[in-house]
Amino acid sequence: MNNIYKTILLKREKKQKMLAVLLDPDQCRGSVLACTIATLKSNIPDFIFVGGSHTVNSIDSLIDLLKEEIKTSIVLFPGNAIQFSENADALLYLSLLSGRNAEFLIGQHVNSALAINKSNVEVIPTGYLLIDGGKLTSVEYISNTRPIPRDKKEIVLSTAVAAELLGMKLVYLEAGSGANFPVPAEMIEYVKAGLSLPLIVGGGIKNINQLKEAFDAGADVVVVGNIFESSPDKISEFVDFTKKYGGKELMTDFI
Repeated sequence: MNNIYKTILLKREKKQKMLAVLLDPDQCRGSVLACTIATLKSNIPDFIFVGGSHTVNSIDSLIDLLKEEIKTSIVLFPGNAIQFSENADALLYLSLLSGRNAEFLIGQHVNSALAINKSNVEVIPTGYLLIDGGKLTSVEYISNTRPIPRDKKEIVLSTAVAAELLGMKLVYLEAGSGANFPVPAEMIEYVKAGLSLPLIVGGGIKNINQLKEAFDAGADVVVVGNIFESSPDKISEFVDFTKKYGGKELMTDFI
C-alpha cells in the first residue's frame, strides 16, 4: 500500500478530518503565490492539490517550489493528460463518472498511462462526480458534461458505488471551482452512509461554517482553493480549524 492513500485510510480510521489546499498554476502567481507560500510554510495542510480545468502555466515549476518550501504531500489534481508531472508525490487518477464524455472517462487516461506507469508517482484511482453548484463552472464547460442535480442524491450514491465496484479507491464530490453553493450536506451524508471508500468533497466552500458542515456530514477530505486566490491569509484559519475539529476547544474558538 502506498504512503498517501495509506495516510488517508489511517486518518479516516482515527476519525481525523483532512484538508487539501488546491492551487491552480494559472491563478497562483506573482504576489498571490508569494503570499500563499509564506502562509503555507507556517500553516501546513494535510495535502496540497495542484491542477485546474484549463492550465497553461508550468505544473513542474510550481510543484518544485512547493516541495522546496513546504513539508507536505503534493498531489496532482489534473484537468487533462498534459498536467501530469513526475515531481508530484501522488496523482488523483480521475474518471468523470457523472458525465458521459468518453474523453474524461478513459481518453485522457490512455494518453497519459505509459508516462505515469514509468514514473514513481503514487496513483490513486478516483471516481469524480460533478454536482450542480448553482453556476456554470470551468470543469463543466471544459468536460462538456452536465452536473448531477443537487436534489438527486440517489443518482450520486449509485454513481459512487459504481466507482467502488469498478475498483476505484476514492470518491470525489465536486461542485466546481467558484461554485455558488457547495455540495449539499444531506447529499454528503447520504453518500457516506452507503459507501465504503474515503470521500473527498470540494467546490464552493468559502468559510469555516461550510467546512464544518462538510466534515459533520461525513467528508473525510475537504478541498478548498478558490477563496485562497483572493485571500491567501485565510489558509491559516482553515488549517487551524481542521486540526482542532472534534476537540473541546472547537465551539469556543470558531462558532
